[in-house]
Amino acid sequence: MDFAVSDLPDEEVLAPWQLDQERAPIATKVVVAGGFGVGKTTFVGSVSEITPLRTEALMTRASEDTDDLSATPDKVTTTVAMDFGRVTLDDDLVLYLFGTPGQERFWFMWDDLVRGAIGAVVMADTRRLTDCFAALDYFESCGLPYVVAVNHFEGTTRYEAEDVRDALTVPADVPIVIMDARERFTVVESLLALVTRALEKTPA
Repeated sequence: MDFAVSDLPDEEVLAPWQLDQERAPIATKVVVAGGFGVGKTTFVGSVSEITPLRTEALMTRASEDTDDLSATPDKVTTTVAMDFGRVTLDDDLVLYLFGTPGQERFWFMWDDLVRGAIGAVVMADTRRLTDCFAALDYFESCGLPYVVAVNHFEGTTRYEAEDVRDALTVPADVPIVIMDARERFTVVESLLALVTRALEKTPA
């Protein structure tokens, strides 16, 4: 049965490329990692074109000794499995975003979440840069392309990308993006930087 775009409800209108039977979209997997409270859930949620899947649980007094809330005193929930979202970056490029849990007790899940990914966005908070070292070490050791996205929190000092590179001793060829996880445009910029990096690192 043939149908036209006008036959669909407003919320289900398809893009022209979706109606082209000879052109299939390229679906890729991207991991969003980083320390506890760095903004991974916000990152995925601000750019996802579907309602993001979140596995958040209320924080309790039992985590007081392990979860440092000094930089994020208003945080009341934490991701305990993953965040999931989807964004279309181009007519035929769809990214599936998987946000990792930040606390060390959940790191055992990273191997499963990373499987099949083209690359990772490592988020960093300049108030506690050491929190992203584990993610940097992980992706360096497994050889997965990555970029560093510095989440600029309101009221904090804004640093230049090269200053962050020096502090983290990130290789010169790894892109560093200064962004705000609440701003869709800057999140898209981070993802575009990662896709470019992954293409550069993928053997021809």
